[in-house]
Amino acid sequence: MKKLYGTGVALVTPFKKNEQIDFNGLEKLVRYVLDNNVDYLVALGTTAETTTLKKEEKSDVIKCIQNANYKKLPLILGIGGNNTKNVIKQINSIKNLPDFYAILSVSPYYNRPSQEGIYQHFKSIVNCTEADIIIYNVPKRTGSNITPDTILRLAFDFENIIGIKEASGDVLQSYKILEHKPENFSVISGDDFITLPVVFGGGEGVISVIAQGFPDKISKMVSLARNNNVRKAFSIFYNIIKIIDLIYEEGNPTGIKTFLSIIGICDPYVRLPLLVGTSSLREKILHLLNKINDS
Repeated sequence: MKKLYGTGVALVTPFKKNEQIDFNGLEKLVRYVLDNNVDYLVALGTTAETTTLKKEEKSDVIKCIQNANYKKLPLILGIGGNNTKNVIKQINSIKNLPDFYAILSVSPYYNRPSQEGIYQHFKSIVNCTEADIIIYNVPKRTGSNITPDTILRLAFDFENIIGIKEASGDVLQSYKILEHKPENFSVISGDDFITLPVVFGGGEGVISVIAQGFPDKISKMVSLARNNNVRKAFSIFYNIIKIIDLIYEEGNPTGIKTFLSIIGICDPYVRLPLLVGTSSLREKILHLLNKINDS
């Protein structure tokens, strides 16, 4: 069974001012993180504004990322939803499925299923595909939390459920999973604020938003943590904690796209109902970046 270690990047989908996909910006972003020591890439996750992309656009985004990556790093593909049969159909429609390390699949949102409903949802998915699955738990977005008991039940029952992206923000929940999980099951932080506690507790790393802005810093921080260098890992974290907080001030990916526009990777544009970052946000991010660069 496969395991993921280190820093994964939840890639944004860059847009032009006319809201068309900026493939040059996406290619530039992929190459930027490739050159700065990240361990794997995540395409079409929450940060990619996937819910605003058409089917054809998703295919084009995947192709662009694959071409820019050139099989250098493992690529995880986000496919999830609140219609179980449709999720299965989407996964099985991917012609080159073996090219992807795993499918990242969010817990059903909006209809707020019971724990048994969540279990049956993922059971149905794994029984209908050969792909390895990483479950994505993000209660603030889905409206329901996957409890540690449900995660552990799925982890022990299905070998091709290989991990959890845990973004509940609850370190104790992560620890409960880490304490009792199967040996080959990966616990990955999905929250930049709790990456270090999760890794020091035995987790494998992070699927990070801020890592596309600070790829080298986050990769080094996670590597230090995995080698039990507490002081140096937290030194990096404390140096950038204010900017991590700031990129969520006006929502994700509004903040990280503002950040990326400042450092010249891509434009800050998003699609409605999200809004472009305000001039105030831009000024605050720029101020913090200047302080970090001067330190």
